[in-house]
Amino acid sequence: MNTFQQARTRAEYVENAKNTGDTEPVTRRRRLLGAIRIAVGMFVLVTVVIQITDRLLNNAFDPREYFSYFTIQSCLINIVVLLVGGVMALRHRRDTVLYTSIRMSIVAYAVVTAGVYNLLLRSVPYEGFQGLQWPNEVLHVWVPIFIALDWLFAPGRPPLPWRTLLIPIGYPVLWLGFTLVRGVFTDTYPYPFIDPATAGWGSVVTYIVALTMFILAIAALCIAYSRRGGRASR
Repeated sequence: MNTFQQARTRAEYVENAKNTGDTEPVTRRRRLLGAIRIAVGMFVLVTVVIQITDRLLNNAFDPREYFSYFTIQSCLINIVVLLVGGVMALRHRRDTVLYTSIRMSIVAYAVVTAGVYNLLLRSVPYEGFQGLQWPNEVLHVWVPIFIALDWLFAPGRPPLPWRTLLIPIGYPVLWLGFTLVRGVFTDTYPYPFIDPATAGWGSVVTYIVALTMFILAIAALCIAYSRRGGRASR
């Protein structure tokens, strides 16, 4: 590459950096946010490992049962999103729209996880292995609280376009479809409210519709909040 081409490439890089804000220094708040996201992501990972270890030590770990729960799958997603977001916050002044769209999705999942657990499942007797109780509280209460607070107060969030509204329902639809098909053949369901034996298919459909609308409502609130005082491309 000759000197002219190198200069042109450098100019294009600088211009792109200006457009993305990467030439601006990362603020102290963003660095702190990055460290917190990484710490929380690692804590969630350790919590899941401890829960699995507790089950293994008591001969009560069934991976097909454990990893079928929406809570566990969404927590694994949370770990990846938090770690990636932590690194991004340490290196860049603003999050990308793609990452923010995914983060908006995990906010919806976190709110649903906390709501379903505390409103529908907390008082339901569990006949399986009880094990350590604090990991349940972490995964169903404290992690959702952190994710919601991260959305509300973390700096560097770009405004989201309204076309991202349907992104959060992609994963739940896949999870639900697999869970219902699996349940037909195995007669096992991770949650009683999606088990037709509990109150019939009418009740299952009602819960599915209600939770879908709830996820979309949370996503819409997240998008509206991200657009306060800013404008996003349509």
